[in-house]
Amino acid sequence: MSMATDELAERIREHLPPRIHCLEKKMFGGIAFMHQGNMLVAPLKDGSMLARVGKDGMGDALALPGASIMDMGGRSMGGFVVVSGDALEDDDDLRAWLDRCLNFVRTLPQK
Repeated sequence: MSMATDELAERIREHLPPRIHCLEKKMFGGIAFMHQGNMLVAPLKDGSMLARVGKDGMGDALALPGASIMDMGGRSMGGFVVVSGDALEDDDDLRAWLDRCLNFVRTLPQK
């Protein structure tokens, strides 16, 4: 993992709400944080974060600073946005993204 990925992963660990158990799984050339078997977030090599917000949450998420559509190999991934590292520098902003993702992932069936 890159230094940016390591640093963001550590901040994610620190800012996940208490009593939320997330597993870490190797994905996207780094790690992804999984909650009840569903991907929550994944720090990316450039210091940005892949955030799972659900298809219904895309509009609200994309209206926030630093959020863009997740594009993988020319195809957009519905329900996922990329949040720039600049938009995650503030701890409250990172916490708000984690809460947004948790609120969506909690609606999914456990895997």
